[in-house]
Amino acid sequence: MALPTENVGSLPRSSTLQATIADYDAGRISHDELAAAQDAACRDSIRRMEATGSPIVSDGEQRESSFATYPLTDTLAGTGLAENLAADGQYFAIFTDGHHRQLPRLTGGPFRYQTYAAEFVAKALPMAARPLKQAVIAPSMLALLYPLDEDVPGYKRDRFLEDLCDECEKDIRQCFDAGAARVSIDFTEGRLACRNDPRNPWTGRGMLNHFIELNNNVLDRFTAEERRNIGIHTCPGGDCDATHSADVDYAELLPSMFRMNAGYFLIQLASEPDKERVYRLIGEHSRDDANGVPQVCFIGVINPQNPRVETPSEICDDLLLAAEFIPPARLGSTDDCGFSPFSIDVKPKHGSPDIARDIAFEKIAARIAGTGMAAQHLGL
Repeated sequence: MALPTENVGSLPRSSTLQATIADYDAGRISHDELAAAQDAACRDSIRRMEATGSPIVSDGEQRESSFATYPLTDTLAGTGLAENLAADGQYFAIFTDGHHRQLPRLTGGPFRYQTYAAEFVAKALPMAARPLKQAVIAPSMLALLYPLDEDVPGYKRDRFLEDLCDECEKDIRQCFDAGAARVSIDFTEGRLACRNDPRNPWTGRGMLNHFIELNNNVLDRFTAEERRNIGIHTCPGGDCDATHSADVDYAELLPSMFRMNAGYFLIQLASEPDKERVYRLIGEHSRDDANGVPQVCFIGVINPQNPRVETPSEICDDLLLAAEFIPPARLGSTDDCGFSPFSIDVKPKHGSPDIARDIAFEKIAARIAGTGMAAQHLGL
């Protein structure tokens, strides 16, 4: 396909898998039994994604507690929390429906990942007949583990940030070593950093530039050729069919975001009220040379929070309009967000996670078809 297309990361976990996770948290089943259920969910995810015609696939993050916490804990309930962490950290985000997600709190050093994403790649690769991608968490998100206004005894913030960037680099390199064709870095906190929510103190600290510097600290450790396959994902959040920062103007984020020297960007757009304006911003601020690599812009053409399945024609039209502002050689398509970035998600607008899972594959198939149509129209 002349226009590249790929998913962001997660797929809805079935109600059966979510119940199995709850049984593990309650001590009713062993870790081996949980792992067997995750194996089956990953195998089903890959098989069904390959059936859509997707040129690159993933395991749908079926083994992960969430896109943000997989290095830190086995489950969202905190079972298997890594050492030097406590469960009572700050909110990462407060969503429009009122629910929130909370990070752990760092209690001591050194900071080390408990689980690296390469472990997921190694288990998924034998299940896949097509190239595999893996999403990883950004250092900017994990920086929020450190208390905002206090030092961790015996572990200064600067030392923590050094260790954090080392661990994030290791996470990415090990994914490639394990066989991943692409690695994208989740950066949902970027848009949220532009929002000042008094209920959530870190959002009022003007941390975007700090986040960009942290992420570039990691990206700049890779060659230009390596960075062609390292992406950044941005969105206004997506959990339980709600967002956390959709009211933030993209104009506050995009000029800074494209300072990151990634080779490609996965950008939520299907659910934006004024797509053309954002396409124009992307065209103005994305770079054809980001320290040796062109920035390919994968625009969101699928809304994972809306159960209506987009048509291939709608997707084609979005891409053709985007191509008026973004050079077609640097254009691709994606989904707005992961379909369920957190492992426990009832998908209320869909009726159930099982219905949402079926719809997700219909939407992916539509994205593949619509992207192909756009490529033909563009003569690529």
